[in-house]
Amino acid sequence: MRTLSLFIAASLDGYIAKPNDDLSFLKLVEKEGEDYGYADFTSTIDTIILGRKTYDWVLREIGTSHYDNGERNVYVITRTERPNVGKTQFYTGNLTKLIRQLKSENGKNIYCDGGAEIINELLKNDLIDEFIISVVPVLVGNGTRLFKDGRPEQQLELVSSKSFDTGLIQLHYRRKK
Repeated sequence: MRTLSLFIAASLDGYIAKPNDDLSFLKLVEKEGEDYGYADFTSTIDTIILGRKTYDWVLREIGTSHYDNGERNVYVITRTERPNVGKTQFYTGNLTKLIRQLKSENGKNIYCDGGAEIINELLKNDLIDEFIISVVPVLVGNGTRLFKDGRPEQQLELVSSKSFDTGLIQLHYRRKK
């Protein structure tokens, strides 16, 4: 069965965005030639799940090829139907059903890139297998929390931790079964 992994950055106080979906704090740890293991991680996946707000931000700031490189299936979870673009599908159906279906299919692993609503829904249904969280050394004070209240308790086991000279700490956990 395929693994669903969350690979995301958050502030030390647990926010993935400041108010108004502001991700500027991520620039604090940008460093020429450092991708914090992102390329290695994405070589293990062939499917990406993300929310529409995250997709729109990446589209504006980076471009469509960040997700759709022609080799990966991209599912943008949205409430509004849109036509598919390349290998990017705008999915308006049941997220839990989609993930269970994808996990049962052959292929590489699945990457969840957020946002918070998607993560919370996946956590409520115990569908995230691995958590790779890069902690950015900043306290942003408020914004969009990585983990929302109202989800079941889940025990995790530490796979690895790594520190970088930018002050970023990357934690890799696997869900205990």
